[in-house]
Amino acid sequence: MSYDPDFRERQAASAKAKAALLEKFRTAPGPDDPQRKAREAQRRQIVEARKARAAERKAAGIAREKALADEAAREAKRRAAEERAAAEAARAAAEEAEIAARLKAEEDARIAAEQKAARDARYAARKAAKRERRQEQKERPSLR
Repeated sequence: MSYDPDFRERQAASAKAKAALLEKFRTAPGPDDPQRKAREAQRRQIVEARKARAAERKAAGIAREKALADEAAREAKRRAAEERAAAEAARAAAEEAEIAARLKAEEDARIAAEQKAARDARYAARKAAKRERRQEQKERPSLR
């Protein structure tokens, strides 16, 4: 072949290419060909398998989300129970502190009352002793 093909050579080459393409199309298997049907059936099986795997993944995802939700609910219940127990313990501690404060106040009041009674008794004893001394001085004759 030369680098400058003329029109007839190009036309012949084009016709030859068209004929080859037409022959390729004619020899291709038709829609009733068993190999073609087998390939289509195989493709359908692949598509169905993909759909089944996608459905399985979706079901697994839903099951995983449900498990997570159940776990979160159990955790929330556990936390609520802990908070109730902590609140109950705090309430009991507050009651104990209140009782202890009341007992301490009563004890302090009792001690203060005892101290006041002792102080009053000392004061009364001093007054009585002073009165006695005055009485004795009155009864004693004066030396002046």
